[in-house]
Amino acid sequence: MKIQLFGISKDIVGQRELTLPNDPSLQTVMDLKKWILHQYPRMGNLSSIGIAVDLEYAEDDQPIGQAKEIALIPPVSGG
Repeated sequence: MKIQLFGISKDIVGQRELTLPNDPSLQTVMDLKKWILHQYPRMGNLSSIGIAVDLEYAEDDQPIGQAKEIALIPPVSGG
């Protein structure tokens, strides 16, 4: 499964997308967040990280197994 990255998250990872390992412990959005923070500790410096599953913001308990698209949405700033 691929995760699309945007903004500062793309800069931290150094690429536009991540490929999730085939790991049965990655069941929910929260599992995904924990995996990302473990792989890329600098993500923990962000004020928030949103996850969109199939084009809609997802809650931490939402399953990701059947998702067609996942995107990591970093905090935005501006005026």
